[in-house]
This record gives sequence, C-alpha cells and structure tokens, in this order.
Amino acid sequence: MSDPLFRLVCAPSILTGSPEGWAVEMLREGVVAVTADAGGLPAIDDAARTLGTTAINVVRGEATPEERERTVIAHAGTLALIWVAPSFGAETQDWARRRGPMTLLVEVDGELPAEDRRRVERFVAILSGQAA
Repeated sequence: MSDPLFRLVCAPSILTGSPEGWAVEMLREGVVAVTADAGGLPAIDDAARTLGTTAINVVRGEATPEERERTVIAHAGTLALIWVAPSFGAETQDWARRRGPMTLLVEVDGELPAEDRRRVERFVAILSGQAA
C-alpha cells in the first residue's frame, strides 16, 4: 500500500456490523484503528477478520473521555480523519472545525447506519479524487 490518505478510528462493531465487503472496499486507502469497547479482544479479533488482516491497530485506553479524545487527535496527526464514536466533546468538535474538511466526525452508538456509511463513502471519494 502507498501512503495512506486517511485514518479511521471506530469501535470494532462499526466494521463488523457493516455490509459484507464494505469496510475492506472503503478503507483500502486508509489506516484503521479501533477503540476497545465492551466486546473486548473477541470484538477486536472479529474486526481484524472483517478486514481480512492478521493484525489491527488499537487506540490506547485512557481514564477519561477527554483524554481518549486527545489521544485520537494525536493519532490523527496530519492525515485526514474519519472518527466514529457515540459522542464528541466540545474541545474535539472545535478541533474538527479548525481542521475543516480533513475531518469527518460521525456520532453513532452501535452499528453504522446506511446514511452514515454513505457519508463515509463520499468523504473517502473526495480524498481519493484529491490524491489522483
């Protein structure tokens, strides 16, 4: 793979709950990192299997939601970011606004609905078009 165009950070269920093949197709030009959730290691294993890979990045856990958000922000670095989480704090929303079109925050608790999958698809298509 050439240099990634973006990073995706989400719970494992976002990947495993999507239609078959969707995650692999949408994420082939990006790098995935999952956040640990109640599903633990089995959920992370399932996400890796969904992506057809033997390993998957995991964002380290933090003591508070604010610290977790700062860790994901640091993980994003200079790459575009797709971040799916149940909610985002004001500090994170401000950070995303300042980054402008490089960031897509998707508030979802559970599986990614079809409408939000289309948002992710459009975001990835725009990034791919800019890289061409």
